[in-house]
Amino acid sequence: MTAPPSSDRRPGPTPGSPDAGTRKRTSIAPRVFIPAMGVLAIAVAIAILAPSATEQALNTIQTEIVGGFGWYYVLIVAGFVIFSLFLGLSRFGNITLGKDEEEPEFSLMAWFAMLFAAGMGIGLVFWGAAEPLTFFASDPKPGVSTIGVNEAGEPILAGQAQMARAAMAQTFLHWGFHAWAIYVVVGLAVAYSVHRKGRPVSIRWALEPILGDRVKGWIGDVIDVVAVVGTVAGVATSLGLGVQQISAGLVHIGLFDSVTDGLLVGLISVITLIAVGSVLSGVGRGIKWLSNTNLVLAGIFLVAVLLLGPTLFLLRDFVQSIGGYFQNVVQLTFDTSAYTTEEGQVWQGFWTTFYWGWWMSWAPFVGIFIARVSRGRTVREFVAGVLLVPTLVTFVWFSVMGGAAIHREMFGGGGLLGEDNSVVSEQVLFDLLNGLPLGSVLSVIAIILVAIFFITSSDSGSLVVDMLASGGETDPPKWSRAMWAVLEGLVAIALLLAGGLTALRTGAIITALPFSFVMIAMCVATYKAMHEEHLVLLRAERRQRREQLQHEVGAQVRGDLTENFDQHFGEQVDDRIETALSNGSDSRAGGPDEPTPRRSRFSPRR
Repeated sequence: MTAPPSSDRRPGPTPGSPDAGTRKRTSIAPRVFIPAMGVLAIAVAIAILAPSATEQALNTIQTEIVGGFGWYYVLIVAGFVIFSLFLGLSRFGNITLGKDEEEPEFSLMAWFAMLFAAGMGIGLVFWGAAEPLTFFASDPKPGVSTIGVNEAGEPILAGQAQMARAAMAQTFLHWGFHAWAIYVVVGLAVAYSVHRKGRPVSIRWALEPILGDRVKGWIGDVIDVVAVVGTVAGVATSLGLGVQQISAGLVHIGLFDSVTDGLLVGLISVITLIAVGSVLSGVGRGIKWLSNTNLVLAGIFLVAVLLLGPTLFLLRDFVQSIGGYFQNVVQLTFDTSAYTTEEGQVWQGFWTTFYWGWWMSWAPFVGIFIARVSRGRTVREFVAGVLLVPTLVTFVWFSVMGGAAIHREMFGGGGLLGEDNSVVSEQVLFDLLNGLPLGSVLSVIAIILVAIFFITSSDSGSLVVDMLASGGETDPPKWSRAMWAVLEGLVAIALLLAGGLTALRTGAIITALPFSFVMIAMCVATYKAMHEEHLVLLRAERRQRREQLQHEVGAQVRGDLTENFDQHFGEQVDDRIETALSNGSDSRAGGPDEPTPRRSRFSPRR
């Protein structure tokens, strides 16, 4: 097992502790643990007892947020992308997230695997074929499906090729640089405070450069409580909703006749049990091993679909989609559907704004986990690894899965859409695989892939929650790790049976609005801390250059004087010597009028 960060690093204060210079290992941080458990208990109870009313109320709140703050989400997400690129390309890029010259804790491949699994792995499997197909046929973005009007004022419909290009570009927007930039903001801020400054693993300490000691008070407690509640709610709802795709796959391959509550509860129980074993083994064993396994399995699955499907079309689609995305990325980034009437606003809120809120609601969990496994990386490595590499993999994945689905509808036998052109998201992937050679084998691999992605989400989420609730410990007690993993499974089962999963997911996304202000503060704090460190480095370098210059000049002067002494001072020294000798001779010669010197009483007697 890879050892956690060493204890020789200067310790940071325990959240809530009055002393920032001392930190004792405790099992829980009461000011975070107790309020978080209370909020979770109340939220889950309300969702179970009144699922429909709760969902309706939360949907109303979310609709108001989307309608009133959609432009704000678009603006700040664009800002996060710019901020991430700035840090990676700036003079701060060489700063090590740890001690200077410290080696990374995990290998490059293991690091990438954990980033990918925790970030959005399960979403790629769920939406890989469904989202591009939805934007192509079922729910295209308003304004894209028409290219103008004729003389009679009737809309001219866009061709299928244009619709497909727009669908891929929009999907790339939702899952590419913008989503990962949100994770960069939180992950880099936490990684810098934890590994560089020696603070506990907690979001509050990322704000220390601007809040100072106030992070130890109620402000820091509230931030950590929101992070704990949002993470548990997000993992639990994803677990509950995700097993529906697994169960659909099991029914598809004929292992079960239909999806039942017993099947769903059994799947959650098995996934939770495996997640408990993984989180107990630690980051260096279970989580890393599962992430590596998942990355290899996902790679095999991706290559298989590419080779067994319309290979040349998919390769062309990838290249063309990349070009289409970069050609329109600025316009897509700042598009708020202002000129598409109410229909465009509804679409924008249901898709793009929803995605920005979803990624921000997951940012505490994913950001802290990424920070935990990024010790020893430089800022530039962190930004490149978190922002660029996963984005490229995501583009390849959607080009293959989404491209294959669109190809089936455009040039193949179809069959992926309902009678009303609707898309059943959890079914599309398996319907697509069913039309390929070795479709049954690929379906089994897809089910295993989804299950492992859920396990890695559950165990990494449990570890993050436990680190926050235990006062920022990087290696929290095993009993509390297991408790949080089991709690997430129980919450998922209870809400699944009561019909409150969607309500809790909506509630988790609502937390994105207040947390967005925290993320803006994290950007300011991160820049401030790195700028101050850079100034210290510049002063040290200037002082070193001055000392080196003084040493070099002094050595040069001494060497020059030694080698060319006669040239510089020969005549003056000779004149002084001659004058001194002449005066001495005159003194010894004396004269009749020269007085005899008086012997001092301190002079020795002869």
